[in-house]
Parts: sequence; C-alpha cells; structure tokens
Amino acid sequence: MNSDAAPSLDQLRGLHLPAETGAAQGAVMLAIALGFTAALAFGLLRWLRARRRGSVRRAALRELAAANALPPESRRVAQAQLLRRLARTLQGDAAADAQGAAWAATLDRLFATTFFSAGAGCIFTDGLYQRGAPEPGPVDAELARLFARIGA
Repeated sequence: MNSDAAPSLDQLRGLHLPAETGAAQGAVMLAIALGFTAALAFGLLRWLRARRRGSVRRAALRELAAANALPPESRRVAQAQLLRRLARTLQGDAAADAQGAAWAATLDRLFATTFFSAGAGCIFTDGLYQRGAPEPGPVDAELARLFARIGA
C-alpha cells in the first residue's frame, strides 16, 4: 500500500470527550440556569412589590383628596380612618390597632417623620374629636406630602 495515500475514513479513530468534562459542563450550565431563574424571580418580586406600593400610594392620595373635600369635622375623621387603613395595609393588623402614643409612634415609623408625635399630626392620636383643632390647610398639605412618599 502506498504511504502517500490518504487514509480512509474507516481507519480514523472517533473523538471522545473525557467523562469529567461533560459532567462539569452540565453542572456549570445548571448553576447558570438556576442563577438566572433566581435573579428573574427576585426581579419579578421587586417589580410586583413596587407596583403594589405605587397602587397603594395612588389610592391613598385619591381618598385623601376625597376626604379633603369634606367639612373640617368630617374631614379629620375620614383622614383618621384612612390612616388606620393605610397602617393595616402596609404594616398589618397589630400596627393599626395601636392607641395613643403607640399609635403616634406607629404613624411616625410608617411615614419616617415626627409629624404625628411632635407636630400638628398629633390631632390624629389624641385630639381627633376636640374642638379648636389646628388649621386644616397645613395638616392636609403634610398628609398629602407623606402619602406621596409611600413606597418611594
């Protein structure tokens, strides 16, 4: 047989990958797929939470505007009820059931302020039905500002 002749395909040996490479490659692909899935799920949960907070903010501002159209006595009661519903929605039943100074602390913590314990917002914690309430304008404006920050 001529040594210059090209070998036929029958004489060539097949290629085989080492067994460890295939298993390691499969494990790496699985890890990448699981990481991608986890990142996707985490992103989806964050998006849903942000969307929920945004819808709570919009609903709260809409209800606050409706309450602000009421006469002053009814306005404060409607705003107080709205604050209770917001606390229940955002922090659970236990937070919304607080009274007095504990309620003021809950509201201050919820809105990251001191408006309810040291400002004009104390009307919602210990003076809701008292006569001689503070001017409605500043209280209404501060509530609108605090509600606009929900979820921000």
